[in-house]
Amino acid sequence: MRKRGGSGNPECQSGSDLDAEINAPSASKLTSARAALAFAERKIHLASLLFMFCLTSCATHKDVQHRVVVSVKDQRLALLDRETLVAIYPVSTSKYGVGDWPRSYRTPLGELEVAQKIGDGLPPGTVLKDRRRTGEIVGVNAPGRDPIVTRIIWLRGLEWQNANAFRRDIYIHGTPEERNIGLPVSYGCVRMRSEDVIKLYDVLGRGARVSIVDAPLGAVVSGVSNAMQTALTIRSGMTIH
Repeated sequence: MRKRGGSGNPECQSGSDLDAEINAPSASKLTSARAALAFAERKIHLASLLFMFCLTSCATHKDVQHRVVVSVKDQRLALLDRETLVAIYPVSTSKYGVGDWPRSYRTPLGELEVAQKIGDGLPPGTVLKDRRRTGEIVGVNAPGRDPIVTRIIWLRGLEWQNANAFRRDIYIHGTPEERNIGLPVSYGCVRMRSEDVIKLYDVLGRGARVSIVDAPLGAVVSGVSNAMQTALTIRSGMTIH
């Protein structure tokens, strides 16, 4: 008869030793499972962070290189690249003056930004109704025609004085009535010749700042000298090199 409690009996162990022996495989498996779960959670978390970073980067990327200044007083638009003047174009703002209240048909003043761009690659004179291509192309100065053509640069107001601009569909856009460019004849938008709005459209990105001022261009934009202001005719675009 073997001695009870002898050291040779594997069942004669302390409670803690026995628990450790019994639970050792389970604890090891549990630890491995937890480690695997933690690793998987970290991978999911990192993937989520990467996705959110990409989404945020795409959503918040803005054109901070270019800026536009529109002078209602001069009926001209200046394009700046890193605050350096690169081009001036004649435009047409509202025949009703400046303002932003609904159905006023006035051109809003202040700081705005490019919210959307519509018309990539369309031929000059392409008619856009409700921001959609109709399939019609209208020639320059076509009698009795005054649709939006060629390109749309949709503006969003950034201040209280132009808070309604986006809802009012205030655009920089092409017009077939090029004979009136340089005169205030629009219904609130900023009109340009088709060839000029294409050039502007191709340069400006979404988020680019647009300042509309009721002051001479030379008083707002550095590099527009009095001599240059005099030399520029109201109906001609000019590129500064």
